[in-house]
Amino acid sequence: MKLLLFGAPGSGKGTQAEFLKARYGIPQISTGDILRAERRAGTELGRRAQEYMDKGLLVPDEIMIGIIRKRLREPDCERGFMFDGFPRTVPQAEALDAILAEMGRRFDRVLYLKAPPEELVARLAGRLTCPACGRTYHPVFNPPAAGNKCLLDGTELVQRTDDTEEVARERVNVYLTETLPVLDFYRARGLVTEIDAMASIEDVRTQIERAVEERAA
Repeated sequence: MKLLLFGAPGSGKGTQAEFLKARYGIPQISTGDILRAERRAGTELGRRAQEYMDKGLLVPDEIMIGIIRKRLREPDCERGFMFDGFPRTVPQAEALDAILAEMGRRFDRVLYLKAPPEELVARLAGRLTCPACGRTYHPVFNPPAAGNKCLLDGTELVQRTDDTEEVARERVNVYLTETLPVLDFYRARGLVTEIDAMASIEDVRTQIERAVEERAA
């Protein structure tokens, strides 16, 4: 199963990604995770990426595509994979499409978790994050365990400095202007299924499962 989980910050991608990994036994490919792994391993690509990040700059597409190409060749991707947070632009989508074509592969389904902008801002503002595993929570929309701890590992949750309403609104605006056009790239290929991200976590999960299994049938 080869999936792309698509949605704005606050749409619930992190929660549903955990379900998809467990349900289909596929790895989650997140550019942040890949970059951290490459830096820890001290690879050439990791060092080149670090040079840009140390300056507060975005890692160029050329480097990111190289890192992703390498990741897709790892053994755990043989049965499938799930992309989360990439591609963010149409040129990135085109480059990823070319990599997959080289490997004789393509996405089975693009799952678009759709929610109104104001709802996304409300979900992001006041969000809590587990510093150990990165899972996110919200006091209203996705409450943590008693004692403000992560449900997965029991780590004390923190609020990141960028999880304010002002920053949240800017993040959503950037997504709408720069990333949302990527959907048209995949719609032209008949791959997109819209998921109502306003529903409960369980209902969103059911919608996703139905969309994936209908595509596989």
